[in-house]
Amino acid sequence: MLRRALLVLALALGLTSAAQAQPQPLTVFAAASLKNVLDEQGAAFTAAGGPPVRFSYGASSAMARQIEQGAPADLFLSADVDWMSYVAGKGLIVPGSRRNLLTNRLALIAPAGSTVKLTVAKGMPIGRALGDGRLAIAAPEVPAGRYGRAALAALGVWPQVRDRLAPAENVRAALQFVARGETPLGVVYDTDARVEPGVRIVGLFPETSHPRILYPAAILKRSANPAAARFLAFLQSPRGRAIFQKYGFTVLR
Repeated sequence: MLRRALLVLALALGLTSAAQAQPQPLTVFAAASLKNVLDEQGAAFTAAGGPPVRFSYGASSAMARQIEQGAPADLFLSADVDWMSYVAGKGLIVPGSRRNLLTNRLALIAPAGSTVKLTVAKGMPIGRALGDGRLAIAAPEVPAGRYGRAALAALGVWPQVRDRLAPAENVRAALQFVARGETPLGVVYDTDARVEPGVRIVGLFPETSHPRILYPAAILKRSANPAAARFLAFLQSPRGRAIFQKYGFTVLR
């Protein structure tokens, strides 16, 4: 009996040690527009010796509110500075860890088989190009939706489209409206259009027509995972920069 008890104890201790030796997965909340590139970043980080990375994607506004409500996450990557500042204002990020990682372009897209031609410029006849359809665009509280509305207003074409919108919960949902042919045109990020074969880019909006698109990242204060800092450093490393550039993002120094 004593021998059996000792064997059970040894086995239990061995299992505990093995569990403790397993690296703790990293949880990252990120803007929906980063899905493809971050999936590859996570795989590359793990292959280089880091722990597995679990991602939760959505509108930056939704991610920020989930973090505020106590959702367990180690890192936050937003598609604009405002929602990162919102989280920072609640005292939820590690001081000094915030970094502006990337920038992007805003694109007007159409279904891949569409023949529509339109020069993205002041006074463009976007209403006529829509025909009887609607313009897919992310909701106004979502960064892509805010950038898109600002660009349409700056080009003087907002009155043509304001009553003809197909609002989406995030930029990837707007992308799918167009890819499925549910809307003839949409406003998304350039990088979204590049990874979706169901759409084509009609044109890019002038960078001066909207606030600069910035993707900040920060470690969350409730994180106890030391790999959070390692993954943030990896994203800024030569390997991480190359992956971002592969997907069309402009990497900031």
